[in-house]
Amino acid sequence: MTSNKYLEVLTPQNSQIIFIDQQPQMAFGVQSIDRQTLKNNVVGLAKAAKVFNIPTTITTVETDSFSGNTYPELLAVFPDHKILERTSMNSWDDQNVRDSLAAHGRKKVVVSGLWTEVCNTTFALCAMLEGGYEIYMVADASGGTSTDAHKYAMDRMAQAGAVPVTWQQVMLEWQRDWARKETYDAVTAIVKEHSGAYGMGIDYAVTHVHKGPERVRHGERIGPNPAK
Repeated sequence: MTSNKYLEVLTPQNSQIIFIDQQPQMAFGVQSIDRQTLKNNVVGLAKAAKVFNIPTTITTVETDSFSGNTYPELLAVFPDHKILERTSMNSWDDQNVRDSLAAHGRKKVVVSGLWTEVCNTTFALCAMLEGGYEIYMVADASGGTSTDAHKYAMDRMAQAGAVPVTWQQVMLEWQRDWARKETYDAVTAIVKEHSGAYGMGIDYAVTHVHKGPERVRHGERIGPNPAK
């Protein structure tokens, strides 16, 4: 029988998020996804987490000696957030990381990290086994050193009970209802900036279907022509 926990949707009240090793040297080794797309998805997910006030943990590994600083675009979303530095490839080994997760008091943990087959997998397996956490692994905001490395790591985690998700899926699950106007504008702004064709569709709907206000850039009219 399917456990009831897998039937529960993510909400802003039942989930927390961890970003693992979103650092340039780690990204250099990613081959499973275009690296610019990866960064776009990570930052979009981070912005969504901030909009919904999702408790957030950011952890890094060997920043000065190997991996470099966390993406500036991610740091810009959480400018005052404490970064938890580690030496272990497995974030679960670090007491500060475990303390941060425990302090948030939520069992559903959304994970975005590098690399899928190392840092994400070891963290997920240990967090589920030793901490009793429910892991939601964001496949397109994580990356592996090859397509196979990412795929089989995702498969292994799913077989162990982790739930594979995508970043936009998580954000829209948090939003759930477009009648929730307190987050509507912020979510659609993220979509327009980070969701590609979906965002273009929103721009089109606003300006051409709903005849929304035109925008002007560099003296050029962008949007519906009021003369028509």
